Amino acid sequence: MLWLKAFHIISVITWFAGLFYLPRLFVYHADAKDSISILRFEIMERRLFAIMTIGAAASLAFGVAMLVAAPAYLTMEWLRIKLLFVSLLIGYHLYCYKLMGDFAQHHNTRSARWYRAFNEVPSLLLIAIVLLAVLKPF
Repeated sequence: MLWLKAFHIISVITWFAGLFYLPRLFVYHADAKDSISILRFEIMERRLFAIMTIGAAASLAFGVAMLVAAPAYLTMEWLRIKLLFVSLLIGYHLYCYKLMGDFAQHHNTRSARWYRAFNEVPSLLLIAIVLLAVLKPF
Protein backbone atom coordinates (compact mmCIF):
# COMPACT_ATOMS: atom_id res chain seq x y z
CA MET A 1 0.00 0.00 0.00
CA LEU A 2 2.85 2.44 0.73
CA TRP A 3 4.23 1.96 -2.80
CA LEU A 4 0.84 2.83 -4.24
CA LYS A 5 0.62 5.89 -2.01
CA ALA A 6 4.13 7.02 -3.01
CA PHE A 7 3.39 6.70 -6.72
CA HIS A 8 0.01 8.37 -6.21
CA ILE A 9 1.71 11.38 -4.60
CA ILE A 10 4.34 11.56 -7.37
CA SER A 11 1.59 11.47 -9.99
CA VAL A 12 -0.43 14.14 -8.18
CA ILE A 13 2.63 16.41 -8.11
CA THR A 14 3.07 15.94 -11.87
CA TRP A 15 -0.61 16.68 -12.46
CA PHE A 16 -0.59 19.80 -10.31
CA ALA A 17 2.58 21.12 -11.91
CA GLY A 18 0.64 21.18 -15.17
CA LEU A 19 -2.52 22.55 -13.57
CA PHE A 20 -0.52 25.43 -12.10
CA TYR A 21 1.40 26.24 -15.28
CA LEU A 22 -1.13 25.73 -18.10
CA PRO A 23 -3.43 28.58 -17.00
CA ARG A 24 -0.32 30.77 -16.62
CA LEU A 25 0.44 30.01 -20.28
CA PHE A 26 -3.15 31.03 -21.04
CA VAL A 27 -2.45 34.41 -19.38
CA TYR A 28 0.50 35.02 -21.70
CA HIS A 29 -1.33 33.59 -24.70
CA ALA A 30 -4.28 35.93 -24.15
CA ASP A 31 -1.88 38.89 -24.23
CA ALA A 32 0.09 37.65 -27.26
CA LYS A 33 -0.42 39.62 -30.46
CA ASP A 34 2.12 38.30 -32.95
CA SER A 35 1.65 35.01 -34.81
CA ILE A 36 5.00 33.54 -33.74
CA SER A 37 4.17 33.95 -30.04
CA ILE A 38 0.66 32.63 -30.54
CA LEU A 39 1.96 29.52 -32.31
CA ARG A 40 4.61 29.01 -29.61
CA PHE A 41 1.96 29.13 -26.86
CA GLU A 42 -0.27 26.69 -28.73
CA ILE A 43 2.59 24.19 -28.96
CA MET A 44 3.60 24.67 -25.31
CA GLU A 45 0.00 24.29 -24.12
CA ARG A 46 -0.58 21.13 -26.14
CA ARG A 47 2.62 19.48 -24.90
CA LEU A 48 2.03 20.47 -21.28
CA PHE A 49 -1.56 19.24 -21.43
CA ALA A 50 -0.35 15.83 -22.65
CA ILE A 51 2.12 15.52 -19.76
CA MET A 52 -0.36 16.69 -17.14
CA THR A 53 -2.97 14.28 -18.49
CA ILE A 54 -0.53 11.42 -17.96
CA GLY A 55 -0.07 12.66 -14.38
CA ALA A 56 -3.85 12.87 -13.92
CA ALA A 57 -4.42 9.37 -15.29
CA ALA A 58 -1.65 7.93 -13.11
CA SER A 59 -3.03 9.78 -10.05
CA LEU A 60 -6.46 8.34 -10.64
CA ALA A 61 -5.10 4.84 -11.35
CA PHE A 62 -3.00 4.75 -8.17
CA GLY A 63 -5.87 6.27 -6.16
CA VAL A 64 -8.27 3.60 -7.39
CA ALA A 65 -5.66 0.92 -6.71
CA MET A 66 -5.41 2.12 -3.10
CA LEU A 67 -9.19 1.96 -2.76
CA VAL A 68 -9.22 -1.56 -4.17
CA ALA A 69 -6.50 -2.52 -1.67
CA ALA A 70 -8.38 -0.91 1.24
CA PRO A 71 -12.08 -0.47 0.34
CA ALA A 72 -12.98 0.38 3.95
CA TYR A 73 -11.63 3.88 3.31
CA LEU A 74 -14.72 4.58 1.20
CA THR A 75 -16.80 4.57 4.38
CA MET A 76 -14.84 7.54 5.72
CA GLU A 77 -16.50 10.91 5.26
CA TRP A 78 -13.24 12.81 4.72
CA LEU A 79 -12.36 10.61 1.75
CA ARG A 80 -15.76 11.03 0.13
CA ILE A 81 -15.40 14.81 0.44
CA LYS A 82 -11.86 14.58 -0.91
CA LEU A 83 -13.17 12.62 -3.90
CA LEU A 84 -15.71 15.37 -4.51
CA PHE A 85 -12.87 17.89 -4.70
CA VAL A 86 -10.95 15.52 -6.99
CA SER A 87 -14.04 15.42 -9.24
CA LEU A 88 -13.98 19.22 -9.37
CA LEU A 89 -10.29 19.03 -10.24
CA ILE A 90 -11.04 16.65 -13.11
CA GLY A 91 -13.68 19.09 -14.33
CA TYR A 92 -11.12 21.91 -14.15
CA HIS A 93 -8.67 19.76 -16.13
CA LEU A 94 -11.27 19.11 -18.82
CA TYR A 95 -12.22 22.79 -18.93
CA CYS A 96 -8.54 23.61 -19.50
CA TYR A 97 -8.73 21.32 -22.54
CA LYS A 98 -11.74 23.28 -23.83
CA LEU A 99 -9.94 26.59 -23.29
CA MET A 100 -6.86 25.25 -25.05
CA GLY A 101 -9.07 24.29 -28.00
CA ASP A 102 -10.57 27.78 -28.04
CA PHE A 103 -7.08 29.28 -28.28
CA ALA A 104 -6.10 26.83 -31.04
CA GLN A 105 -9.16 27.87 -33.06
CA HIS A 106 -8.54 31.56 -32.27
CA HIS A 107 -11.86 31.76 -30.40
CA ASN A 108 -10.60 32.93 -27.03
CA THR A 109 -12.99 35.43 -25.47
CA ARG A 110 -11.33 35.73 -22.05
CA SER A 111 -8.86 38.34 -20.85
CA ALA A 112 -5.46 37.72 -19.30
CA ARG A 113 -6.92 39.02 -16.05
CA TRP A 114 -9.64 36.35 -16.13
CA TYR A 115 -6.97 33.66 -16.63
CA ARG A 116 -5.02 35.02 -13.65
CA ALA A 117 -8.07 34.43 -11.43
CA PHE A 118 -8.77 31.07 -13.11
CA ASN A 119 -5.20 30.06 -12.29
CA GLU A 120 -6.01 30.18 -8.55
CA VAL A 121 -8.66 27.43 -8.64
CA PRO A 122 -6.26 24.45 -8.48
CA SER A 123 -4.49 26.04 -5.51
CA LEU A 124 -7.73 26.18 -3.55
CA LEU A 125 -8.58 22.60 -4.48
CA LEU A 126 -5.08 21.43 -3.53
CA ILE A 127 -5.37 23.05 -0.11
CA ALA A 128 -8.73 21.39 0.53
CA ILE A 129 -7.57 17.99 -0.71
CA VAL A 130 -4.32 17.98 1.29
CA LEU A 131 -6.03 19.17 4.48
CA LEU A 132 -8.64 16.43 4.17
CA ALA A 133 -6.04 13.74 3.43
CA VAL A 134 -3.71 14.74 6.26
CA LEU A 135 -6.12 15.84 8.99
CA LYS A 136 -8.94 13.38 8.24
CA PRO A 137 -11.36 15.67 10.13
CA PHE A 138 -14.50 13.58 9.60
